[in-house]
Amino acid sequence: MVEVKVPTVGESIQEVQIGQWLKREGDWIAKDENLVDLETEKASVQVPAPVSGYVRNIRKAADSFAGIGETLAEIEPAEQPTSGSVQGGAPASTPASSTAQPRVMPAARRIMEENQLSASQVPATGPGGRILKEDAQRAVAAKTPAPTVAPTAAVKPVATQGTLEAAPRGSSVSTSLTAGAGDRMEEVKPLSMIRRTIATRLVQAQHTAALLTTFNEVDMQPVMELRNKYRDAFQERHGVKLGFMSFFAKASVEALRRFPSVNAEIRGNNIAYRHYADIGIAIGGGKGLVVPVLRNVEKMGFADVERTIGDFARKAMDNRLMPEDLEGGTFTISNGGIYGSLLSTPIVNPPQSAILGLHAIQERPVARDGQVVIRPMMYLALTYDHRIIDGREAVGFLKTIKEIVEDPTRLFLEV
Repeated sequence: MVEVKVPTVGESIQEVQIGQWLKREGDWIAKDENLVDLETEKASVQVPAPVSGYVRNIRKAADSFAGIGETLAEIEPAEQPTSGSVQGGAPASTPASSTAQPRVMPAARRIMEENQLSASQVPATGPGGRILKEDAQRAVAAKTPAPTVAPTAAVKPVATQGTLEAAPRGSSVSTSLTAGAGDRMEEVKPLSMIRRTIATRLVQAQHTAALLTTFNEVDMQPVMELRNKYRDAFQERHGVKLGFMSFFAKASVEALRRFPSVNAEIRGNNIAYRHYADIGIAIGGGKGLVVPVLRNVEKMGFADVERTIGDFARKAMDNRLMPEDLEGGTFTISNGGIYGSLLSTPIVNPPQSAILGLHAIQERPVARDGQVVIRPMMYLALTYDHRIIDGREAVGFLKTIKEIVEDPTRLFLEV
């Protein structure tokens, strides 16, 4: 047997959470084919099979935790089976006894043990007669009688759990369902590694930084007209669509150059000024919001920005972002407008000192040359650490973004 262990996924990462098993016990897997998804406090990674063979002895259930170097499963080396030579993931040459117990999957076994169910009490619906998690859940539901309430009895609400504790390292974690009167049910799941990290960092920002938000609004009509004029030619030449984010990323580079404290960081009693722009772009992914970092945006063209954002978005949806994709960053842009947000106050991602929030584009009446006209307007928000950035600098930064977006030729004329 060849052991599949939790790989090293980062210098500071000592624990991972088991995500989705891509193969089941008894399945054949090719060398370098992905076996399981692991979630770290920074990103999701996939573990490939070190050899070709049959998956055996899965030791960690989905949602459980494991330390670096712990064994996740074993693989019995074998050649690729031919058509018809495999039944239920096992070699056909191994006869199955008519009295043999069905194979119980790890998640199902845990539920059966918790509810004192034997394999004979659970109808198997999985391939090769396997008992799946869903089979065990159905058996538990069938075993548990529906609660009855006397006509004169008062109905008590379900008691809720006040705290949610992280599961011990290496433990198995299952979803807890609690039934109450009137089918009022609760589902308790462990926080994902990424969500735990996000929560910790956001609370850290609120506790350690003097956060303040300033607002402005921008007329998006010039950018929209420019985008519509060159959209087809841009995509034909570069193979990527021209979006709004590249305009704001490049405008941010210029604003960071003019106001270097927005791109700086407090290190003890010192201030570190960066002469480069590594801009994080908030992207919704399969596991929630992630912020991959575009490196040296000051050296990137519009097509480079759009292409890199597109690559990150696809990796995020497939949970293929690596820890190094999310590390670092000197400034962040978050676009809540794609979800319909009209106005918000984003939270700084430590140790950065500022974050730019973009919002929904809405047609609103505005005054232009003494006339009321309808324009596509967007609210901008800059949350910043007042310990290092003065209000004058924050307002000037947003004003620079506004001026460039309302007259994007400034990006090319450097004025």
